[in-house]
This record gives sequence, structure tokens and C-alpha cells, in this order.
Amino acid sequence: MGGDTRFDTVIEITEKFEPVPLIQTFIQNKKTIVAGSTWRNDEEMLQITFNKLASPDIKLIVAPHEIQHAHLDELKKLFPASVRFSELTSHGPPITSNILIIDNIGILSRLYKYAHIAYVGGGFTKDGVHNVLEAAVYGKPVLFGNNYKKYREAVDLVKTGGAESFSDPGELYETLVILLKNKDDYEAKCNASKKYVWGNKGATEKVLNYIEMNRLLTR
Repeated sequence: MGGDTRFDTVIEITEKFEPVPLIQTFIQNKKTIVAGSTWRNDEEMLQITFNKLASPDIKLIVAPHEIQHAHLDELKKLFPASVRFSELTSHGPPITSNILIIDNIGILSRLYKYAHIAYVGGGFTKDGVHNVLEAAVYGKPVLFGNNYKKYREAVDLVKTGGAESFSDPGELYETLVILLKNKDDYEAKCNASKKYVWGNKGATEKVLNYIEMNRLLTR
């Protein structure tokens, strides 16, 4: 039968994409790092590297894996100048902060569309990195921690050049600097990322055809 229907699932999300106007307002056409499904280790590394980048022209959106009040309070301590998504309004004054914390669920798969660079969390947890296909489908360079080798799609993305893995804040910072400054390297990673996902399209149709054929055979 072959194929992996998860590729078709993320492709379908892009084909039915619904904009998030408040995110567009926050970004203001600036290069944005979208970090999704982050854990504490991810967030600490992002805090170190984003502070080191220290550029008013770069924005950071953090969508944590856990959105309980206690964890959101911890994020506020890590990123004192941040604002929460629930605080954004299309009618209020412009947001001056460069850091946005997502305090709801359900929009992460759409957030990656707005990323210049995507960071997928979980790569420093026992279970490993979260869903990298949600970011790669948009043709974004994907970054994640070094616990990823039990996930074929993460391994493949690293091999094909669409993703980079790192072990510490220093490596993350160096990778971000290259992607933010080197247009050729950035575009190569974008192309590799998108080519990998869209090149695996079609598994759902194969599964449905297989089921239909077997129904016919058993009649």
C-alpha cells in the first residue's frame, strides 16, 4: 500500500488555510521565528538566543506545549517584554513588543505559515521532537533539538537539508544567524523542506484505493 497519510493531512491544512489577522498585525512584515510545541528547555534556549540576536527587526512567537496559567507565568519571567495572544486587539494601539506568547490552542498549524524560520519543540524531552511536518509543509527551514532520530520525517528533513538539529544555545544561535543573513542558504532550506513534504503526497488516495479494491475482491 505504501505512503504516510500524515503528509496529506498537513497538505490539506495548507490548502484550506485560514489567515490569522492578529498574527499578521503583530508581525508587521518583520522576519519572525515561530516556535511551536515548546517545553521549558526549548524556551530557555530561545530566551538566550533571541536576547543574543538583539534585533528590533526580528520577532518571536512562542506557542508552548502547555498553556496552564503557571507555565504562562514562567514564560512571562523568561520574556518580560512579551505580550499574550489574548491581549492582542485589532482596534487597540500598535504592539511594540517583539515577543508574542500564544495562550490558546488550535492555531499552531496555521502559525507556521507566518514563520521566516520554524522551531519545533520537544527535541530535548524523553519522547522527542513534535510534529515537524506542520512547519515543513509551508516550505520553512525547521529547527529542533537533538532527540529526533526515532522520527523518520525529522531524520529525512535533516538529510535532505530542510531542517537543522542543535544541542545547545550556541549552535542554535549560529544556525539562526546563517538563516537570517544568508539568502542562498535560507532559500535552499525552504525549497528542500517543501519538496520533501509535497513529494510524499498521495498516501491517502493509495489507502482508499487499496480498501476499495479489497472490498471488491471480497464480494
